[in-house]
Amino acid sequence: MKQLNNPFVVYGYKGARYFCDRVKETEIIVRGLSNERNITLMSPRRIGKTGLIHHVFDHIRSTHPDIPCIYVDLLATKNLDQFVALLAQNILGQLDTTSQSVLHHITEIFTSLRPTLSFDSITGVPLFSVDIAPGTGEQSLKQIFEYLQKSGKRCYIAFDEFQQITEYPEKGTEALLRSFIQFLPQVYFIFAGSQQHLMADMFLSAKRPFYQSSQLVELKEIDASVYRDFANSFFSEKGVELSAETFGYLYDKVDGQTWYIQAILNRVYTNLRKEISKEAIDDAIRELVEEQTTAFENYYASLTTNQAALLVSIAKERCVKSPMAHTFIRQYRLPAVSSIKMALKVLLYRQFIYQGSCGYVVYDRFFAMWLRQKTI
Repeated sequence: MKQLNNPFVVYGYKGARYFCDRVKETEIIVRGLSNERNITLMSPRRIGKTGLIHHVFDHIRSTHPDIPCIYVDLLATKNLDQFVALLAQNILGQLDTTSQSVLHHITEIFTSLRPTLSFDSITGVPLFSVDIAPGTGEQSLKQIFEYLQKSGKRCYIAFDEFQQITEYPEKGTEALLRSFIQFLPQVYFIFAGSQQHLMADMFLSAKRPFYQSSQLVELKEIDASVYRDFANSFFSEKGVELSAETFGYLYDKVDGQTWYIQAILNRVYTNLRKEISKEAIDDAIRELVEEQTTAFENYYASLTTNQAALLVSIAKERCVKSPMAHTFIRQYRLPAVSSIKMALKVLLYRQFIYQGSCGYVVYDRFFAMWLRQKTI
């Protein structure tokens, strides 16, 4: 792979060299899949869940190139038909040679799908696109899983943001998927999600269809010393070292969240000086927050007075165990408990905040920094 101009990758997966740690988690997931276990991968957003999936698949492709590894991001899907169309688009051609004859064969199998084959004008790579007849999602899903079964090929499928299926208007989507997946030999799944309370309920509640159907892997923050060693492997090439104290300062600023560390290190590397100081970290953070000011102002303007007051209060505290506690309400002059409950529910639903191990936290660490400058 070509060497990157900036080794601190902010978007996408660029290969093992630019991927920090996750050795243990990679081993656990690869071992689980190879031993016929499905995997449930849970973490807050921007911890590195998606990158880990691609890293796992990159490892599998290097050791077992005959096993197709298929990644499907469900975040943008709104209903079962969209889920099926996206799944079909990612699967078709992965288990066969892409050709017009195969397309004809696939069309015969999927009577409710309208697949078309085109070619990238630059690379010449064949591209499948899929249209689905309205209201035929369940029938098409059955045909897709039958196609996977008849292929006889071992393959791994990762559903990212899997909790999105709970938002579909079609009732029983979880049970429908479970009924197909549990009898599908040679195909194993990674169910990944960032809304931990929804994922936990889906896979840990005895009342839900996916209960005890997979091995649970919960992604935590990367150890600070390991992350610093990774960073210095690149900075040392420029004759600069990131001290333990300075990296600890950066790490604590963003609570060890992978994406934010990468974003800050990317800017520090861009504006590299003879010494990496705390001031250089602050400059990088200031630059990143200022670039998003317009977005943050729009987020804030979309909130009611009570929601804004609660969000600012949580940002100032960084983590709040009990937003309904009288001491917290008095300290920030918040409204009545009933109003706080309602505001909390909306902020959780809109993913402005999430409930972590310490309590309620603002999801976007840069947005939290911007909010801390606000007065209530």
